[in-house]
Amino acid sequence: MPVQVVEGVGLHYLETGRGAATLCLIHGAGGNTLAWIRQLEGLADMARVVALDLPGHGESAGDGSRQIEDYARIVSGFIRAAGLGKVVLGGHSMGGGIAQTVALENPALCAGLVLVGTGARLRVLPRIFELLASDYAEGCAFITALGFGAAASQALKDGATVAMLGTRPDVAIGDFMACDAFDVMDRVGAICLPALAICGEDDQLTPPKYAEFLAAKIPGARLLLVEQAGHFVQLEQPEIVNAGIRDFLEHSIG
Repeated sequence: MPVQVVEGVGLHYLETGRGAATLCLIHGAGGNTLAWIRQLEGLADMARVVALDLPGHGESAGDGSRQIEDYARIVSGFIRAAGLGKVVLGGHSMGGGIAQTVALENPALCAGLVLVGTGARLRVLPRIFELLASDYAEGCAFITALGFGAAASQALKDGATVAMLGTRPDVAIGDFMACDAFDVMDRVGAICLPALAICGEDDQLTPPKYAEFLAAKIPGARLLLVEQAGHFVQLEQPEIVNAGIRDFLEHSIG
């Protein structure tokens, strides 16, 4: 299994495909690389696709962080250390906040952005913090229940719950604290990169208005709203999401 050391921490990642573009994908709070399994499979014919486990997540060593900026620094270090060159940086939920921060702080590392189920601000329901602190398993189940649309299979929901249960409670709680403190609403318009904002129409955690704001504020950004999908749109409707990313890579990335 490939591991890249960044700031003394071994970061596990998955890599598939080859192509002119490199798509580097970042999972959300409490998650891991499997959040992108359908993109690793479905886009390998036209791009190099890399998905990493953030510190303390999945099979990566280290501890998580309570600040998006820390994760953004790690991701920037990963891109450099792995020799990925300029990447199209994709992020889901918290990962989208990380991607926006990298684009603002280290734009030379990025050829474009794919922002999935995310926003320029990521306020967290107080009930999520309450449950994660008092009964971690119940908190994970609550997040999963909110995270998927009505059409999602039970297998998808169970897989997401298992993934979050595999993350230490302190790491997951730290992730949600990082999300709650994140706010680049007054800065996101300074991003000068091709961007695609994707959101499920039934997303209860980062509703479509979040993606619409990103598409309106980032110059030239594109918007893809996906029917019959919730927060985990890339898992719920992978064919539509992959087609949207494929078109973006083919027509917006030089």
